[in-house]
Amino acid sequence: MANTQKAMMIVDKHYKTGKVDPRLYGSFIEHLGRAVYEGIYEPDHPKADVRGFRKDVLELVCELNVPIVRYPGGNFVSGYNWEDGIGPVEERPSRLELAWRVIETNEVGLNEFCEWANKVNTEVMMAVNLGTRGIQDAKNILEYCNHPGGTYWSDLRKKHGYRDPYNIKVWCLGNEMDGPWQIGHKTAEEYGRIAYETAKVMKWVDPEIELVACGSSSSKMPTFPEWEATVLEHTYDYVDYLSLHIYYGNQDNDTPNFLANSLDMDEFIKTVISTCDYVKAKKRSKKKINLSFDEWNVWYHSNEADSKLEPWSIAPHQLEDIYNLEDALLIGCMLITLLKHADRVKIGCLAQLVNVIAPIMTEKGGLAWRQTIYYPFMHASNYGRGTVLNPIIDAPKYDTKDYMDVPIIEAIAVENDDKDELTIFAVNRDMEDGVDLECTIAGYEGYKIKEHIVLDGDDVKASNTLENPNRIVPRNLSNAQIDGEMLFVNLPRLSWNVIRLTK
Repeated sequence: MANTQKAMMIVDKHYKTGKVDPRLYGSFIEHLGRAVYEGIYEPDHPKADVRGFRKDVLELVCELNVPIVRYPGGNFVSGYNWEDGIGPVEERPSRLELAWRVIETNEVGLNEFCEWANKVNTEVMMAVNLGTRGIQDAKNILEYCNHPGGTYWSDLRKKHGYRDPYNIKVWCLGNEMDGPWQIGHKTAEEYGRIAYETAKVMKWVDPEIELVACGSSSSKMPTFPEWEATVLEHTYDYVDYLSLHIYYGNQDNDTPNFLANSLDMDEFIKTVISTCDYVKAKKRSKKKINLSFDEWNVWYHSNEADSKLEPWSIAPHQLEDIYNLEDALLIGCMLITLLKHADRVKIGCLAQLVNVIAPIMTEKGGLAWRQTIYYPFMHASNYGRGTVLNPIIDAPKYDTKDYMDVPIIEAIAVENDDKDELTIFAVNRDMEDGVDLECTIAGYEGYKIKEHIVLDGDDVKASNTLENPNRIVPRNLSNAQIDGEMLFVNLPRLSWNVIRLTK
């Protein structure tokens, strides 16, 4: 019989971190691989609607309750002419797409994507090209999208059949401009200047928009965090968010170390917050810059296959990671980490949404299914809205190759006053043992256990596939108990847990 470890947690109604911005549970669709073509859009599919969008994919996206989706990239945007994707489809040019070395047909463009976003009840987070283009093109696309009418670009939108403006609120000023792989890569000074001038003009066109400046493309970049400081020196007065990107892999097949990577994510966020606040102090500003963690995920399974792709194909099977249980557990830890910083991280984008390092996979002409990482994201998006509480946790710790003092329990609590609900999200990282968690829930008298959802399994490497799409799925446990202000629950080994309490 397996041993059981013990952990303590205190949750107090009065100790609050901050409100959860619903956009924390956003995602990302890039013109990359099969994210668009054979992903959200497949006009020949038996379940395609009249516009060519797959209704089975629409249903799975709606289950995730995604409030915002970043588009159209990603590395793709730094070489993209947005005008290629508007107007009559038969007149649109096919282009060499240099970021991913494929051919882009432009069959789906800005208007089609905005239609799709409306179908899944999500906002669009639009990125502008600051790689090969600049101020004028950013002004034009904003005018096309948001201006009511009476000008060239807004009237062209109407001519294309879209009378009402989209009123897209959030705009990204380029993508990963610190990266040498980026088309039009810039130094921090060069990017800071163009981002400032672009932001200034865009806010002249539409003062209601919010702007995201490019932060470092990972915390491992040699220019981090100096990049952030320099960019904000230029852009502070005009931008609202600074972006963060991070991906983790388990190339060494070291599960304890892999599951500890959320500690690195936590330090990344803290450093960027510190840098933002340093510039705020330096400028004697009253304005607070918040964070947009608009790319995050596990990404490594497909690297070898992608290295063998032939260039210049259309919608190849590219970046198609097949996720296992340990990936889902790290995604759970990363979601908890984002929630821990809900006072400053206001936008998040799981990268990406369909087929490309994604929670949803599709077969051409066939089924769509949920990957393992679908479930923690769905649970957090649906049950993690409200106010994040600041818990005190006392749990056993372990050391790994890269990390010291890793707690075996990663956990957070979210209060939803509107529904009289308290939800605890917890990951047990322990490879061998379950954990008996004793949790004080101060200020929640009369609350009862609604359900305890668990995602776990015998094999941490098990995946959901086309042949077996339900290999790893959540189950309900009934071992949680409440006695007064004390919650007692057992968290199985290597598990993602959602404990929902309600009056």
